[in-house]
Amino acid sequence: MRGLPLAAWAYVCTVVVLAASSIGLSSFDGIDWTTLAVLAVLSVICESAPALLNSENARVSLSYSAGLASVVLLGPTGAAIVGASAIIAWRRDMGVVKRLFNGAQFALSGYLAGVVYSAAGGTTGKPTNGSFPDIIAPYLTAVVTYVAVNLALIGVVLVLTKTAPLWGFRWRPIGSLAAGQLSYGMFGLLIAAPWGLIGPFSAVLVLMPMLLARWAFQQTSDQQQAHAATIAALCQAVETKDYYTRGHSERVSRGAVMIAEAIGMRPERVGAIRYAGMLHDVGKLGVPTKVLQKAGALTEEEYAAIQLHPMRGLEIVREIGFLDEALAGIMHHHERMDGTGYPMGLAGLEIPEFARVISVADAFDVITSTRSYRPARSIEEGIAELRRSAGTHFDPEMVEALIAAITRHGWTQPDPVPPPEEGEETTQQDHDDPSAPLRVAGEGVR
Repeated sequence: MRGLPLAAWAYVCTVVVLAASSIGLSSFDGIDWTTLAVLAVLSVICESAPALLNSENARVSLSYSAGLASVVLLGPTGAAIVGASAIIAWRRDMGVVKRLFNGAQFALSGYLAGVVYSAAGGTTGKPTNGSFPDIIAPYLTAVVTYVAVNLALIGVVLVLTKTAPLWGFRWRPIGSLAAGQLSYGMFGLLIAAPWGLIGPFSAVLVLMPMLLARWAFQQTSDQQQAHAATIAALCQAVETKDYYTRGHSERVSRGAVMIAEAIGMRPERVGAIRYAGMLHDVGKLGVPTKVLQKAGALTEEEYAAIQLHPMRGLEIVREIGFLDEALAGIMHHHERMDGTGYPMGLAGLEIPEFARVISVADAFDVITSTRSYRPARSIEEGIAELRRSAGTHFDPEMVEALIAAITRHGWTQPDPVPPPEEGEETTQQDHDDPSAPLRVAGEGVR
């Protein structure tokens, strides 16, 4: 328990003691030990392979099915013992303290779910044809109790260990986690219902497809992680060329997602625009480093090299199949609403939506970050500049969406970077958009 705050230490000990008491002080009369042993083994197997949800790396244990099946087949005490078996799950990412807490919270969840199930009129033992449909309502109350107790116990420990602030839980991940737990819990009745007819094989019939689905989902998750690693490597290569732009791609990606969510983009498109934001400047790999880092005004040849970067970016990543619509954002993020941008001079709604989103996020981060040619501006100045250029340079809808998102969620500016040496801050144009300089505090910004 080394490293835990004192309050978290006390809480974990309390949960473990309560779980041990719920088992130790209960009667074991009438428990089918063979059934208990089979369900405990199934619970350990399932707990060893939790399913990754598509939200904040949250995981939900498949052992919920075995745990809730034990509520019906064994009652509160048996369910508590099956839940406690999570202590011996094969998980290399879990230390002793976490194992003890997981086993204890599953034991308490199972015990209380069993108590509620019995209080609601549920009968303990192998269901028969006569058990239905009367068993369904008590079982549903048991599922809700199991999930609610589990989430509450986890939530408190997250707060006490300062993993999450008291009021800082995000509802979307919590909602996804609860939905996953409720879904897996419902499979418990499918395991218990035919147990009297075919015995433990009913668990195999239910859990085998679930484990296969979990395996398939894990393959998709691994592929997504590989995609993210590929994009991160490309971004790092770009930002290595210019110290002043480190973190720029990540911030533009975050800003683009904020805009996309504010205007109601579908989740799959939000994921694509995250990639587009990360890779919007990948074409700068083909721009000489001395041009990117130049503090003074650019020559016509250097401007031309800068203006080629969207097309070079497209050439670099066009064969990466999963980018899809993100390619349009990479290619056209320097177009302008008035048609004076590059590389194709598109105007208005001719500009792809992804490009109009990234253009706003990109410009805002450029304005509020230190560059080789000028110091960072404040967030307020950045917002004012976006509004001044809405309609001519930027899509007004995207501008207002970003401002609304920043007002709601805030914006983290990068750490200050030492400004150029005295006498070097002379440029009136922006390397990122030399086609038409913005105006900030009387100074040109690219």
